[in-house]
Amino acid sequence: MKILLTGATGYIGKRLLPILVAQGHEIICCARDKHRFYCPKEFEKSVTVIEVDFLKPETLSAIPPDIDAAYYLIHSMSGSASNYDELESISALNFVERINQTRAKQVIYLSGIVNDKSLSKHLSSRKAVEDILNMGVFATTTLRAGIIVGSGSASFEIIRDLVHKLPVMITPRWLNTKCQPIGIPDVLEFLMKSLLNPSTYNQSFDIGGPDILTYKEMLLGFAKATHVKRWIYTVPIMTPKLSSYWLYFVTSTSYKLASALVSSMKVEVICSDNRINDLLQVTPMTYEQALSRALIKINKDDIPSSWKDAMISGRFKGSLMDYRKVPKKDCFIDRRKMEIENRDFTIERIWSIGGETGWYYGDWLWSLRGFIDKLYGGVGSRRGRTNKHDIHSGDALDFWRVLYANKEEGKLILYAEMKLPGEAWLEFKIINNTLYQAATFRPKGVWGKLYWYSVLPFHGFIFKGMLEKLIK
Repeated sequence: MKILLTGATGYIGKRLLPILVAQGHEIICCARDKHRFYCPKEFEKSVTVIEVDFLKPETLSAIPPDIDAAYYLIHSMSGSASNYDELESISALNFVERINQTRAKQVIYLSGIVNDKSLSKHLSSRKAVEDILNMGVFATTTLRAGIIVGSGSASFEIIRDLVHKLPVMITPRWLNTKCQPIGIPDVLEFLMKSLLNPSTYNQSFDIGGPDILTYKEMLLGFAKATHVKRWIYTVPIMTPKLSSYWLYFVTSTSYKLASALVSSMKVEVICSDNRINDLLQVTPMTYEQALSRALIKINKDDIPSSWKDAMISGRFKGSLMDYRKVPKKDCFIDRRKMEIENRDFTIERIWSIGGETGWYYGDWLWSLRGFIDKLYGGVGSRRGRTNKHDIHSGDALDFWRVLYANKEEGKLILYAEMKLPGEAWLEFKIINNTLYQAATFRPKGVWGKLYWYSVLPFHGFIFKGMLEKLIK
């Protein structure tokens, strides 16, 4: 079968793709920037990547007419636009118009549980998209999930950050709101078993695990799973704005995502029925089992996808290709080079930079810079990296975005997503037996120039020390 996969570079899309390939399907992957899409070599015969922006109807002609089914995995709740609900509706309308012109029999949409009478903006937007998809000439299957528990999911990472960083938590009262979490393996199984299954056509299903828990119980459950003791106290005085800032400063989430999550966390998300379990013969795992699987993935450094790598986690806009050519005109450049002793060793050091590994030299200064960025509303350095030794174009890496990563070529280009009075690139490349390192800054106005000269004294030992550590 020929399957259209939207959101192919997202958290769910990256995990669904290998399953679809293993099932023998031909996959058409949609991405706004095909340079962000990483396709393993073993998938290349089964996967075609097309550039599609569902806010631009003229790009949708790239979708082939002979698709048999489509997955709609597009969400924008943490995007920079305050009218993300309107944008989601526009995307859905454009999608329906194009899919109506294909031979697709079914569209599968992953939404949120919307059983409460008073819905947040985020959940109301999901319901609106569902209604628009139901207008198509194709059959629509909607799977409504609450909190998804899996390595790299936004909810899981927030829980992990809170438990790891705060032995004692003074929390808002919405931590007593009930929800029904579901493990990511079960979400993927529901998505797969619904594909071209007539018994799921033109229906909406709530999917969730067997446990109904408060967010407080989920935090304490994570603490138990990681063998730490935590004390949590709820208070009624935290406003939604304070709650959002609390999540933003303590966890790796962006403020936009924190705000959207706080709004949704005040609403109970509990399955109204579990008839789909019997219909598709799926027995969802418990919250404890989902945590155990996620922690095993993390310990093995085997995280297939993370919300942090989505563009919505940072400030980067546009195509990677637009920034990949590092400018020289009107720029300040700190260039350094050094002969390498062992190419493979240096490559592995470069490809492991950032995150838990750190920056090899002056780590406290890198952390301080990230903290300052967070104070000014930037991404900070808490995003870390998804995998310890593997990076690809488009990935997040602390407060950088990976523009280009080619191990064979020995070249890595990073673009700064921190708040700056200008633009910054950090580049590593190996030519023959020499490692070239360049920090490039393109200032904006007088403040940009003042910024460069204010940090220039630190470059001498930070970049020199880092270069030496990458080689020896």
